[in-house]
Amino acid sequence: MLKHNKLILIIVLILGTYQLHAQTVGVKTNFAHWAAAGTPNVGLEFALNRKYTLEVGGGFNPFVFNDNKKAKHWIVQPELRYWLCESFNGHFFGLHALAGEYNIGGIDIPVGRLSNLNEFRYEGFAYGAGISYGHQWLISPRWNFELSIGAGYAYLTYDKFTCVKCGSKISSDTQNYLGVTKAAISLIYLIK
Repeated sequence: MLKHNKLILIIVLILGTYQLHAQTVGVKTNFAHWAAAGTPNVGLEFALNRKYTLEVGGGFNPFVFNDNKKAKHWIVQPELRYWLCESFNGHFFGLHALAGEYNIGGIDIPVGRLSNLNEFRYEGFAYGAGISYGHQWLISPRWNFELSIGAGYAYLTYDKFTCVKCGSKISSDTQNYLGVTKAAISLIYLIK
Protein backbone atom coordinates (compact mmCIF):
# COMPACT_ATOMS: atom_id res chain seq x y z
CA MET A 1 0.00 0.00 0.00
CA LEU A 2 2.94 2.32 0.68
CA LYS A 3 4.06 2.09 -2.98
CA HIS A 4 0.60 3.21 -4.10
CA ASN A 5 0.59 6.19 -1.76
CA LYS A 6 3.98 7.30 -3.13
CA LEU A 7 2.72 6.99 -6.72
CA ILE A 8 -0.39 9.04 -5.95
CA LEU A 9 1.69 11.67 -4.12
CA ILE A 10 4.07 12.00 -7.10
CA ILE A 11 1.15 12.41 -9.52
CA VAL A 12 -0.51 15.03 -7.30
CA LEU A 13 2.75 16.99 -6.98
CA ILE A 14 3.35 16.93 -10.74
CA LEU A 15 -0.21 18.01 -11.48
CA GLY A 16 -0.19 20.66 -8.77
CA THR A 17 3.02 22.18 -10.11
CA TYR A 18 1.86 21.96 -13.70
CA GLN A 19 -1.54 23.59 -13.11
CA LEU A 20 0.21 26.91 -12.60
CA HIS A 21 1.31 26.86 -16.25
CA ALA A 22 -1.68 25.26 -18.00
CA GLN A 23 -3.77 27.37 -20.32
CA THR A 24 -6.40 24.71 -21.01
CA VAL A 25 -7.62 21.91 -18.76
CA GLY A 26 -10.22 19.30 -19.65
CA VAL A 27 -12.32 17.53 -17.00
CA LYS A 28 -13.71 14.26 -18.32
CA THR A 29 -15.55 11.07 -17.53
CA ASN A 30 -15.25 7.78 -19.40
CA PHE A 31 -18.63 6.20 -20.21
CA ALA A 32 -16.92 2.89 -21.08
CA HIS A 33 -15.88 2.52 -17.41
CA TRP A 34 -19.39 3.35 -16.26
CA ALA A 35 -20.91 0.77 -18.65
CA ALA A 36 -18.42 -2.08 -18.14
CA ALA A 37 -18.47 -2.30 -14.34
CA GLY A 38 -20.44 0.69 -13.04
CA THR A 39 -17.16 2.37 -12.15
CA PRO A 40 -17.27 6.04 -11.13
CA ASN A 41 -14.33 7.77 -12.81
CA VAL A 42 -12.83 11.15 -13.59
CA GLY A 43 -9.92 12.42 -15.62
CA LEU A 44 -8.01 15.65 -16.02
CA GLU A 45 -6.21 16.57 -19.22
CA PHE A 46 -3.71 19.43 -19.30
CA ALA A 47 -2.44 21.21 -22.41
CA LEU A 48 1.35 21.23 -22.27
CA ASN A 49 1.59 23.18 -25.53
CA ARG A 50 -0.15 23.26 -28.92
CA LYS A 51 0.72 19.60 -29.75
CA TYR A 52 0.98 17.79 -26.39
CA THR A 53 -1.37 17.10 -23.50
CA LEU A 54 -1.07 15.07 -20.30
CA GLU A 55 -4.13 13.15 -19.18
CA VAL A 56 -4.46 11.55 -15.75
CA GLY A 57 -7.58 9.46 -15.31
CA GLY A 58 -8.75 7.11 -12.64
CA GLY A 59 -11.67 5.10 -11.41
CA PHE A 60 -12.80 3.53 -8.15
CA ASN A 61 -15.44 0.83 -7.78
CA PRO A 62 -16.19 -0.18 -4.16
CA PHE A 63 -19.52 -1.91 -4.91
CA VAL A 64 -20.67 -5.46 -4.16
CA PHE A 65 -23.78 -6.51 -6.12
CA ASN A 66 -26.45 -9.20 -5.55
CA ASP A 67 -25.16 -12.69 -4.67
CA ASN A 68 -21.78 -11.15 -3.74
CA LYS A 69 -20.92 -10.42 -7.38
CA LYS A 70 -18.16 -7.86 -7.44
CA ALA A 71 -15.75 -6.04 -9.70
CA LYS A 72 -14.20 -3.96 -6.94
CA HIS A 73 -11.14 -2.08 -8.12
CA TRP A 74 -9.25 1.16 -8.44
CA ILE A 75 -7.16 2.25 -11.42
CA VAL A 76 -4.92 5.21 -12.26
CA GLN A 77 -3.97 5.71 -15.91
CA PRO A 78 -1.75 8.64 -16.96
CA GLU A 79 -1.20 9.29 -20.68
CA LEU A 80 1.01 11.64 -22.70
CA ARG A 81 -0.68 12.57 -25.99
CA TYR A 82 0.63 13.95 -29.26
CA TRP A 83 -2.01 15.74 -31.36
CA LEU A 84 -1.82 15.79 -35.17
CA CYS A 85 -3.77 19.07 -35.40
CA GLU A 86 -3.82 20.86 -32.05
CA SER A 87 -4.48 20.00 -28.42
CA PHE A 88 -8.06 18.88 -27.73
CA ASN A 89 -8.95 18.79 -31.45
CA GLY A 90 -8.77 15.90 -33.91
CA HIS A 91 -6.56 12.80 -33.96
CA PHE A 92 -3.96 11.92 -31.32
CA PHE A 93 -1.49 9.19 -30.41
CA GLY A 94 -0.62 8.44 -26.81
CA LEU A 95 1.69 6.59 -24.45
CA HIS A 96 -0.09 5.45 -21.30
CA ALA A 97 0.71 3.65 -18.06
CA LEU A 98 -1.64 1.92 -15.66
CA ALA A 99 -1.66 0.82 -12.05
CA GLY A 100 -4.53 -0.72 -10.15
CA GLU A 101 -5.83 -3.15 -7.57
CA TYR A 102 -8.79 -5.52 -7.97
CA ASN A 103 -11.09 -7.95 -6.12
CA ILE A 104 -13.30 -9.62 -8.73
CA GLY A 105 -15.61 -12.65 -8.65
CA GLY A 106 -19.10 -14.04 -9.13
CA ILE A 107 -19.45 -12.52 -12.60
CA ASP A 108 -20.72 -14.72 -15.43
CA ILE A 109 -18.63 -14.05 -18.55
CA PRO A 110 -19.05 -17.19 -20.68
CA VAL A 111 -16.02 -16.82 -23.00
CA GLY A 112 -12.31 -16.13 -22.97
CA ARG A 113 -9.83 -15.87 -20.15
CA LEU A 114 -12.48 -14.38 -17.81
CA SER A 115 -14.85 -17.37 -18.10
CA ASN A 116 -14.05 -18.70 -14.60
CA LEU A 117 -14.93 -15.47 -12.75
CA ASN A 118 -18.28 -17.07 -11.90
CA GLU A 119 -16.59 -19.89 -9.94
CA PHE A 120 -13.56 -18.18 -8.37
CA ARG A 121 -12.56 -14.84 -6.87
CA TYR A 122 -9.32 -13.05 -7.70
CA GLU A 123 -7.55 -10.35 -5.67
CA GLY A 124 -4.43 -8.65 -6.90
CA PHE A 125 -2.58 -5.80 -8.57
CA ALA A 126 -2.01 -4.76 -12.18
CA TYR A 127 0.77 -2.63 -13.66
CA GLY A 128 1.38 -1.89 -17.30
CA ALA A 129 1.85 0.43 -20.25
CA GLY A 130 0.76 0.79 -23.84
CA ILE A 131 0.12 2.96 -26.86
CA SER A 132 -3.18 4.47 -27.92
CA TYR A 133 -4.98 6.23 -30.71
CA GLY A 134 -8.00 8.49 -30.43
CA HIS A 135 -9.99 11.40 -31.73
CA GLN A 136 -11.74 14.34 -30.06
CA TRP A 137 -14.59 16.25 -31.65
CA LEU A 138 -15.45 19.83 -30.72
CA ILE A 139 -19.11 19.97 -29.66
CA SER A 140 -19.09 23.59 -28.46
CA PRO A 141 -16.50 26.06 -27.13
CA ARG A 142 -16.51 24.25 -23.74
CA TRP A 143 -17.49 20.64 -24.62
CA ASN A 144 -15.67 17.85 -26.49
CA PHE A 145 -16.43 14.19 -27.21
CA GLU A 146 -13.65 11.58 -27.40
CA LEU A 147 -13.22 8.01 -28.62
CA SER A 148 -9.91 6.22 -27.98
CA ILE A 149 -8.45 2.73 -27.81
CA GLY A 150 -5.10 1.48 -26.54
CA ALA A 151 -3.14 -1.76 -26.50
CA GLY A 152 -0.16 -2.82 -24.47
CA TYR A 153 1.21 -4.99 -21.69
CA ALA A 154 0.02 -5.54 -18.12
CA TYR A 155 1.67 -7.55 -15.35
CA LEU A 156 -0.94 -9.06 -13.02
CA THR A 157 -0.35 -10.51 -9.57
CA TYR A 158 -3.24 -12.30 -7.87
CA ASP A 159 -4.50 -14.64 -5.20
CA LYS A 160 -7.20 -17.10 -6.29
CA PHE A 161 -10.01 -18.10 -3.90
CA THR A 162 -12.37 -21.10 -4.07
CA CYS A 163 -15.62 -19.15 -4.03
CA VAL A 164 -16.73 -15.59 -4.54
CA LYS A 165 -17.77 -14.93 -0.95
CA CYS A 166 -15.89 -16.91 1.64
CA GLY A 167 -13.46 -19.40 0.14
CA SER A 168 -9.95 -20.25 1.13
CA LYS A 169 -7.01 -19.09 -0.92
CA ILE A 170 -6.02 -21.89 -3.29
CA SER A 171 -3.14 -20.26 -5.14
CA SER A 172 -1.07 -17.17 -5.82
CA ASP A 173 0.24 -16.45 -9.28
CA THR A 174 1.22 -13.84 -11.85
CA GLN A 175 0.17 -13.38 -15.43
CA ASN A 176 1.53 -11.43 -18.38
CA TYR A 177 -1.22 -9.85 -20.47
CA LEU A 178 -0.96 -8.43 -23.99
CA GLY A 179 -4.08 -6.79 -25.38
CA VAL A 180 -6.44 -3.89 -24.85
CA THR A 181 -5.22 -1.73 -21.96
CA LYS A 182 -7.36 1.35 -22.55
CA ALA A 183 -10.78 2.14 -24.02
CA ALA A 184 -12.60 5.46 -23.71
CA ILE A 185 -15.87 7.05 -24.74
CA SER A 186 -15.54 10.36 -22.94
CA LEU A 187 -17.35 13.63 -22.50
CA ILE A 188 -14.98 16.51 -21.73
CA TYR A 189 -15.60 19.94 -20.21
CA LEU A 190 -12.85 22.42 -21.14
CA ILE A 191 -11.67 25.05 -18.66
CA LYS A 192 -9.74 27.80 -20.48
